[in-house]
Amino acid sequence: MADKKEKQPESIQYHEELPAEHEDRLIGFLHDIIRFTVRILAILMVFVIIWGIGDVVYVLYSRLMQPPFLLLNINDILETFGAFLAVLIAIEIFINIRLYLGTNVIPIKLVVATALMAISRKVIILDFDKITPEYLYGTAAVIFGLGIAYFLVTGESSWTGLFSSKKEKPDSR
Repeated sequence: MADKKEKQPESIQYHEELPAEHEDRLIGFLHDIIRFTVRILAILMVFVIIWGIGDVVYVLYSRLMQPPFLLLNINDILETFGAFLAVLIAIEIFINIRLYLGTNVIPIKLVVATALMAISRKVIILDFDKITPEYLYGTAAVIFGLGIAYFLVTGESSWTGLFSSKKEKPDSR
């Protein structure tokens, strides 16, 4: 056997947006204030999520109680989808805030995924009778740009399995 050195995984270096300790005391104090305000935002986001759930219940109840009873038309269904997706987006934003508080690192992949979910919500509830072609082209451009950003952030290795016909066998070491 030759002197083969096994590859050791390199430690990943993260950039802290708001380090807990800073050489300048004023900057350190300002970082503490910002971290405190992010905690307040997390608390407020939980209230928004609870309020959004109440909105979903209210929308469903009010639509189901209107004649014809217990039936939803397409506009009611789209409005309900919009309310559901708004709550899911709020949950994703809360997760972003929680991850930021836990690591002081902005989770770019999750932020881009949240943006994709938000623009998808917009597309689902679009009223094609009321929008202009320019608005539709702009929305398509945003989706395309976010898709490319997500692809670049996640890396090529996560996409190769989608396009290959062979299944790789796991290492049995």
